[in-house]
Amino acid sequence: MTATDLGEISATTAAEHGAPLLEGDTGEWELVVGLEVHVELNTRTKMWCGCATQFGGEPNTNVCPVCTGQPGALPVVNAQAVQDATLLGLALNGEIAPVCRFHRKNYFYPDLAKNYQISQYDVPLVHDGWLEVEVPDTEDPSAAPVVRRIRIERLHMEEDTGKSMHVGATGRLHGADRSLIDYNRCGIPLLEIVSRPDVHDPDTAQAYLRELQAIVRATGVSDARMEEGSIRCDANVSVRRPGDALGTRTEIKNLNSVRSLGRAIAYEARRQISVLEDGGRIVMETRHWDEGRGVTETLRVKESVTDYRYFPDPDLVEITSSSAQVDEVRARLPELPAATRSRLREAGVAADQAATMVVTGLVPWFDEAVQAGASASAVANWLTGDVAGQLSSEGVELAESGLTGTHVAELIGLIDDGTLSTKLAKQVLTGVIAARGARGPAQVADEQGLKQVSDEGELRGIVEQVVADNAGTVEAIRGGNDKAIGALVGQVMKQTRGQADPRKTNELLREVIGS
Repeated sequence: MTATDLGEISATTAAEHGAPLLEGDTGEWELVVGLEVHVELNTRTKMWCGCATQFGGEPNTNVCPVCTGQPGALPVVNAQAVQDATLLGLALNGEIAPVCRFHRKNYFYPDLAKNYQISQYDVPLVHDGWLEVEVPDTEDPSAAPVVRRIRIERLHMEEDTGKSMHVGATGRLHGADRSLIDYNRCGIPLLEIVSRPDVHDPDTAQAYLRELQAIVRATGVSDARMEEGSIRCDANVSVRRPGDALGTRTEIKNLNSVRSLGRAIAYEARRQISVLEDGGRIVMETRHWDEGRGVTETLRVKESVTDYRYFPDPDLVEITSSSAQVDEVRARLPELPAATRSRLREAGVAADQAATMVVTGLVPWFDEAVQAGASASAVANWLTGDVAGQLSSEGVELAESGLTGTHVAELIGLIDDGTLSTKLAKQVLTGVIAARGARGPAQVADEQGLKQVSDEGELRGIVEQVVADNAGTVEAIRGGNDKAIGALVGQVMKQTRGQADPRKTNELLREVIGS
C-alpha cells in the first residue's frame, strides 16, 4: 500500500527544497518521488509464529502451519517486533498510535499460501514522522551540503512473503521453464516505511535511502543488507509542470541498491517526459528495473487500494501502546547517525570520512580506538582506508575479522613511536586480519620480523656501504641534484627489506655525504 492509496496528500515542490527542474523539449518539468522502504526485522522468530528467521536455510525448512496458511492455524503477534517497530518509528520522529490494528490484505499470489497478507491499513503503528538528509549543493560543490526534510507518512507492520525462484535463462517469470517457492521468508516481520512525495531528484532519493539504512542499523532492529533483501526500496515516480497537480505515477519495484535507485528514477523521469511531450499519457503501473540495460519495463497494471479488499483481521486483537510503554522504548534510542556524524566532525574527522564510517558501521571500532589513545584523524584514515580496503579485497566483514579498535590504536602507536613504517604497518594489519584477531599488531610484527631498523649504529653501517657503492649518485647529489638521494634511500631499503626508518635514513645519508 502506498501513501497515495489513502487519498490525496500534499507534496512539497522542487522550489521548496531547492531541487533542480528537468529540461524537456517543450519546457521545464518537476520530478516528484515518494519512496516505500521495506525492512525485515532481525527478531529470532517470525511475526505470527515461532519459526526461525535466519537467512540462507534449506528451502521450506523454517515453516509451520501458521506461516504456510494451513486451515485452523492461528497467528500470535511477536511482541519484540512491535517494540522494534516502535523504536524505529521514534528514531524517525514519528507519532506512535495509542491503538492500532491489523488488516487482511487480499493477495492472490503463490508466495503467500493463505492468499492474504496480514498488514495494517487505516491505523498504522507509526504516523507523521520525518527524516532530514544532506545533499551536495549542485550549484556550488564546495559549499556546505543542502539539508532537505522528507516527511514520512507512515510506518506499518506486516509480514514478508515467500521467495519465488523462476528457473530458466532469464531468472524471471517471463521465459521461465518452471517456478519454485521457498516459504522460509514467509511471515518474517516486515516494516514498510512510506514517505510523502517530497523527493525531487535522484540524489535526494539516494541520500534518503542511505540515511534510513544507517538509522535502521543504529537502532539494531535489522542488519539492513540490501544484497540479502533485508531492506528493499520501491519508488513511486511522476512528473508534472511546475505548479500543476500531481501527475500519474508509476511504481518501480524492489530496487536492491542505492545506485539502482538513483538510476531507475532518472530513467523513469526521462521516459515519462518523453511520453508526455509526444502527446501520450502515463499509465499507473508497476515497473521492473533492468540494471544491465538501464531501463524500466512494465510488470503489471498497478492495483488500487480497493483491489486488495482490506478488512480487519478477526484472529488478531488491537495493539495498544501506552505512554509509559512508548517512553520505555524511547529510552532505548541510541545515538543516531546525524548526531554521530556531528560528533566525529567535532573530533577532527573529515566530513566524508565521518559519513563513510556511519554508513559502513565503523563507528564502534573508531570509538574503541580513540578511547585506547589513538588520534581521531589517524583512526579515521586507517578505518576508511587500509582497513576497509583489505577487508573488501578479502570479502570479510569487519565484525568477522577479529580486528578490534584496540588493535587499530596499537598499530597507530607502533607507527608513532617509530617501530613500524606506514608500509610495514599495512603488512602487520594483513597479519592481524589473517589471524582473525588472535594476535595483535606487536605480536605479528615480532613474529614476522617487520619492525623498522632504527638503531643508528646498525643503520649507519648500511648507509656508509651504500654511499661507497654509489659514487656517481653521490657526486650528483653534491652537485645540487637533491632528488637523487631517493635512489640511495631505495638502496638502503632494499638491503633492510624495507625496514629502515625513512626519516633516520635520510638524516644519515645527508650526514655521510656531507650535503
